[in-house]
Amino acid sequence: MTVRDILGEAHLQRPTVSFELFPPRTPEAEASLWPAVEQLATASPDFVSVTYGASGSTRTSSRAVVRRLITGTKLVPVAHLTCVEASRAEVTDVIDEFLDEGVRDFLALRGDPPTGVADWQPQPDGIRYASQLVSHILDVAAGRGIPADQLSVGVAAFPAAHATPDGRQQALDVLAAKQEAGAAFALTQVFFDPEQYLALVDDARDAGITIPIVPGVIPLTTPRRAYRLAELTGVALPPGLVSRLEGADDGTAQYRAGVAAAHDLAQEILEGGAPGLHVYTFNKHAAALDLLASLGLHGES
Repeated sequence: MTVRDILGEAHLQRPTVSFELFPPRTPEAEASLWPAVEQLATASPDFVSVTYGASGSTRTSSRAVVRRLITGTKLVPVAHLTCVEASRAEVTDVIDEFLDEGVRDFLALRGDPPTGVADWQPQPDGIRYASQLVSHILDVAAGRGIPADQLSVGVAAFPAAHATPDGRQQALDVLAAKQEAGAAFALTQVFFDPEQYLALVDDARDAGITIPIVPGVIPLTTPRRAYRLAELTGVALPPGLVSRLEGADDGTAQYRAGVAAAHDLAQEILEGGAPGLHVYTFNKHAAALDLLASLGLHGES
């Protein structure tokens, strides 16, 4: 069963639950990842996505995490894939590697161009857009005899960019192109205003975009992590979240404030019709599970 199937079956029954992991960069980080995965598995997630560094920087470690999820757990892995700075042949090799491992769900992302490059161009035979990467994944799978109904490719959606006057139509056009290329679902990047997600979905439906758009939610439990995320994504932090975190008396109070803020966001978008929640975990389990428990989506806290 692919993520397309999972989202289709769950749509009229319950919100889906999924998590995002990133490949560890040190032996210590790897040692702490798998106990966290065991704890996250207690929530019976519908799928787990594994990030992939731009320019293939985590190719080996991402594949190792995906392989262990397939061979050592019952979790459904979604393998992220980027195409920035890679030739078409290199991208094809990575797709083949994941398919050999048994992966049947991908998240197709262009990836961020190198820092400081104002006018990025792909390699002469490279892939420029995420929509083209969607098509390429499907073509590679078809060439190996894997039927289209046994594969699903997801893409990113951007509520915060859609909320800007200059970005609204572009966000819709890009998402429509990804759907036309064969995308089966979308996971959103970071946002903090529920209205941004709800407006994106409403506008997408009006534009004929029908794929499920699953919101990504991040429990931010320290001011440092919040500021770092804002720096990386360019999405401004809401003053209310900042004040809740900075006004907390200690680390425990900050943790509770961060989970509570994520709960408020998730509750509103679920009530607005979101098909599920994709929780960014930072390879930790506690905040993600406490968030789900606060929403009645996990039996333990």
